[in-house]
Amino acid sequence: MAERFLPENLNFDDTFPRLSRRLRLGVVGGGRISVTQATAARMTDRWEVAAGALSSVGSRSKARGAEWFLPSDRCYTSFEAMAQAEAARPDGVDAVMITTPNHVHFEAAKAFLEAGIDVLCDKPLTNEVAEAQGLEEITKRTGQVFAVGYAMSCFPVIRQAKQIVADGAIGKINQIHVEFMQDWMTPEDVADAPHVKWRLDPKISGPTSCVGDIGTHAAHLASFVSGLPLTDLRAEFHVCGAPKPLEDTAFMFTRYENEVPGTLMATRLAPGNRGGLRLRVFGNEGGLEWNLENSEQLKFNRFGEPDRIISRGHGHGMGPGAERLIRTARGFPEGIIEAWANLYTEFAMAVAARRDGVTVPADWLTFPSVNQGADGVRFIDASVRSHQSGGDWVTL
Repeated sequence: MAERFLPENLNFDDTFPRLSRRLRLGVVGGGRISVTQATAARMTDRWEVAAGALSSVGSRSKARGAEWFLPSDRCYTSFEAMAQAEAARPDGVDAVMITTPNHVHFEAAKAFLEAGIDVLCDKPLTNEVAEAQGLEEITKRTGQVFAVGYAMSCFPVIRQAKQIVADGAIGKINQIHVEFMQDWMTPEDVADAPHVKWRLDPKISGPTSCVGDIGTHAAHLASFVSGLPLTDLRAEFHVCGAPKPLEDTAFMFTRYENEVPGTLMATRLAPGNRGGLRLRVFGNEGGLEWNLENSEQLKFNRFGEPDRIISRGHGHGMGPGAERLIRTARGFPEGIIEAWANLYTEFAMAVAARRDGVTVPADWLTFPSVNQGADGVRFIDASVRSHQSGGDWVTL
């Protein structure tokens, strides 16, 4: 009898179910974000880290694997070897997280998809539009699950904001503004730090630095909540601090479906801002505002009525779709690790459903997909082309 993960009589209106066993997760890339994501995945109680390609150097791979409590025979020095070996094992990984620098994403994701292993890849999905489209095509052909690490869309109040817009509670959207302000590149010598150098190397990071890293979060969040795809933009890139080979700041005018105008700003040189991701969506009947640094609350206004503050927790304005992603009662804070855990929870449900042959409702899982990851690459490409043209409008 084939292994089954989900309950026979699955209630899609209820909380996410327990699985029959924890899914086995592989890790490709052993940097700081891999630790964050592995912590979040374990938090869900639906994943265990079982294998990894944490370094391309044999001795370093084993040493890093030991730190992760991995068996030595499941510590690999390349993603190619890991994909081949794990696909052949009866207890091989069910899925893999890819948390390498950007230039490795395409080949690594391709290797695991073609080995029959589901993928969650960090953003940006790839450095080239053609590669992103290639991953879309492989995912469609293989039927694999492919999630992308836009974890900002996995905060419960963001899911509630998306539902408020979809229900028409702010009316017809007339403008969208989003910004991501950070300050960690303010020091003049920041580019000398090892974890920063690759982010400023076009051969690794791609044609952008700030836009590809945090600008894509902003663009994805705006479309995710509004339900409107980004269609056109005009962009200016700037180096506002010490000289760098890639931008540290970008300003954009944007247009969404139905000619909805907006703005997008991203910078790493805004002292006093650490997680300064802010979204504002305004319609002809009301508006929504959210700030990452106050991620538990959503400001909701109906024009002419008192403002409402919806806070993360059960009830009090939170709908069932958002409540599925809530772990603690109102007043006991949740944060970015929990948002990553929500992404890994939905990813687990999708992996289990695929393996069980279960078709799920379209609104049951709304984690960022390979298609949204590819949209992010198209956004980066359009912003680069606009900047290079002197700020002309460019269609995605």
